[in-house]
Amino acid sequence: MKVVANWKESLAFDVVSDNGHQIRVDTTIENGSLDSGMSPKKLILAGLCGCSGMDVVDILTKMKVSFSKVTVSAEAEQVDEHPKVFKSIQMVYQADVSVNDLDKLSRAVALSQEKYCGVSAMLEKHCSITYSIELI
Repeated sequence: MKVVANWKESLAFDVVSDNGHQIRVDTTIENGSLDSGMSPKKLILAGLCGCSGMDVVDILTKMKVSFSKVTVSAEAEQVDEHPKVFKSIQMVYQADVSVNDLDKLSRAVALSQEKYCGVSAMLEKHCSITYSIELI
């Protein structure tokens, strides 16, 4: 697994993965750049939501649970001093499963958090991660 960050302008970088996918990483105008891409810390949260979300969709599919929408959000609290690392992360899982399948959704989320999501496992070594589940 490899990525390369190529500086473009101001504080913006285009990051390319070894399989050719590209994203823009930047910071806000208030922090001295162009606000032309997600900040590095927001990308970490995006990676967490994507990793765990993929697990949940895969597990629900294997459980033969019917759904058409799954949304995962994460909000991080940072420490006040530099380096401003995450102190805690709160995640919310939303899915349109039936009420009868809520226990399966809960199991899928727990399996992701406790066993499968490598991003969650890495982040949990440094900050607490809590989550809630909502039917939509």
